[in-house]
Amino acid sequence: MQEEVENKSVQLAIQTGKVTVRTLLRGLHAWYRHHQRKRDVAKVSHENVKGKQSVKKLIGQGQGVSSMDIGDSGIKDFKKIANKYGVDFAIVKDKEAVPPRYTVFFKAKDADAITQILKEYAAKQTKKKERAAKEKPSILQKLKKFKEKVASMPRKNKERRKEREL
Repeated sequence: MQEEVENKSVQLAIQTGKVTVRTLLRGLHAWYRHHQRKRDVAKVSHENVKGKQSVKKLIGQGQGVSSMDIGDSGIKDFKKIANKYGVDFAIVKDKEAVPPRYTVFFKAKDADAITQILKEYAAKQTKKKERAAKEKPSILQKLKKFKEKVASMPRKNKERRKEREL
C-alpha cells in the first residue's frame, strides 16, 4: 500500500519534443536523487537525539521520564556534566517563580548516571559558593576605588605665562 502511494505521488516529468537516451538518463537521475533524499530524511527521523532535547522528544522515546528541580544558577555546569555522562535530558524553566526555577527531565533508565551527575554538580556549586565567600573583589571594584582616590587627590595648578622678548 505504501509503495503504491509513493509511486503515484512521484511523477517523472520530461518536457521535450523527442525522447532521447539523454533525456531518459536525466529523468532517471532525477528520480534517483529524489529517492535518496527521501531515504536520508527517513534515516534522520529514526535516529535518537542525544544530550539536551525537548521534553516532547524525551517522552516520545517511551522509556519513562523522571524529573528533579535545580536552582536558578549553574545550568551551564549541569549541561556540561550531563553531556559528559551521555545522559538524555530536557530543561524547563518555571517562568512564574520570582527567582527562576529550573526542572530537569531525564530518562528513568539513566537514574544511576543522574545520581553521579548530581554529586559532581553539587560539588561544583559548593566550590563556587566557597570562592564567593572568600569575597575576592572584582577588578571593576578595584578600578572604581582607584578612580575615587585619584579624584580626591589635590591637583597642582600650573601657571603659564608667556613673555615676549623683543
